[in-house]
Amino acid sequence: METNLSRPESVFAIDCVILGFDEGELKTLLVKRSEEPFKGYWTLPGCLVVDRYESIDDAAAHVLYSLTGLEGIYMEQFYTYADVDRHADGRVVSVAYYAMVRLGSARESQLIASYTRNAAWVSVLGISGFAFDHTMLFEKVLKKVRRKVLYHPIAFELLPEKFTLTQLQNLYEVILNKKLDKRNFRKKVLHYQILKDLNEKQKDVSYRAAKLFKFDREKYTMMFESENLSYQPSPPIRQAQGMEKG
Repeated sequence: METNLSRPESVFAIDCVILGFDEGELKTLLVKRSEEPFKGYWTLPGCLVVDRYESIDDAAAHVLYSLTGLEGIYMEQFYTYADVDRHADGRVVSVAYYAMVRLGSARESQLIASYTRNAAWVSVLGISGFAFDHTMLFEKVLKKVRRKVLYHPIAFELLPEKFTLTQLQNLYEVILNKKLDKRNFRKKVLHYQILKDLNEKQKDVSYRAAKLFKFDREKYTMMFESENLSYQPSPPIRQAQGMEKG
């Protein structure tokens, strides 16, 4: 068998859409470019894969860690971009991932963003002027997430460990970008029996304290593993099979 392969002219890159939920808004972590092309434009975090011994998944995990200082975060490979003219400096084949990061207070959000210069958490509703073809990539991620939250509990990756039903509904409304009927939402969520009632209430709030719940991962897995829908708790990388399935 012939094994002498010509040197490829394409460059491989990683692009990551990192999502977080903070102060009632769905946000994404972006980096402002400091050089041409597209100097001053927002871009998705990423890197070129230059280490010949580093896998694509490891490179994506490295990007996430360098930006957030966090490991074991839910991340899924969802698309590959290989258009010939997508980059001004030559052909760049990008493997795209999205990650769900659990943010706490605004102070914690700023601490996470401080790992990288020129990085900032930006509301997904207020973004314009992406560099390269990142607008298309970002919009594809949002559509993917909006579909997936309807049948898979990835939204819980954005919430604190303990949450109220109101917080859960607010998160779904922000992701789906529409208002949901309170009664129907709660009825449907509680019907699945994947929330654990902690017999606790909110503390130090100026309004009537609400009950706290927790996502029961173990119960969810037992309920759906027979249908091959088992949910893995915050894997470093969760790779989709092939191209985007919708």
